[in-house]
Amino acid sequence: MKVVVGLGNPGSQYTGTRHNIGFDVVDLLARQWLAEKPQLKFQGQIQQVTTGGQKVLLVKPLTFMNRSGECVQPLLRFYQVPPEDLVVVCDDMNLPLGKLRWRAGGSSGGQKGLADILQRLGTDQVPRLRVGIGRPPDQMDPVNWVLARFRPDQQQQVQQTLASSADSVQVWVSKGLTEVMNRYNKSSDS
Repeated sequence: MKVVVGLGNPGSQYTGTRHNIGFDVVDLLARQWLAEKPQLKFQGQIQQVTTGGQKVLLVKPLTFMNRSGECVQPLLRFYQVPPEDLVVVCDDMNLPLGKLRWRAGGSSGGQKGLADILQRLGTDQVPRLRVGIGRPPDQMDPVNWVLARFRPDQQQQVQQTLASSADSVQVWVSKGLTEVMNRYNKSSDS
């Protein structure tokens, strides 16, 4: 079983914000893969799918970003899923809007939801897909930036980014981390 965790904050006031791009990727995958109706378990919204013969859980923690590990850690323990079969999809201010970066592990890079997951799992060897949301304009508080919605002139690029992110997760599920890193880290560098 593979587990895809998209990070975000619950509540309509956060829908469409930069910080919720992980939720948006999971929602797109659920539509593309015709996922079952969501269930509320482990303080998260969980949908099970089978794609290419592989069982996948699509997860949106409903604990608020900074406590995402409260959902992920007990879920992995219950389903006996090792960290290498988990991918965390999260926003990254240090990448330009639209740029994707797959990593096998490492630090959280300041992403507090990812940091909480790593801390609760006791390892930094957790695959993650960082989705670029760009830097805030000068003098803008980074918190206000990530909690703001994308501008109307960015919507087309955001939709393309979501589609590329979902495609890359499909590659991860079917062909593994090395293949997805080779394909998407290279193409997103150009």
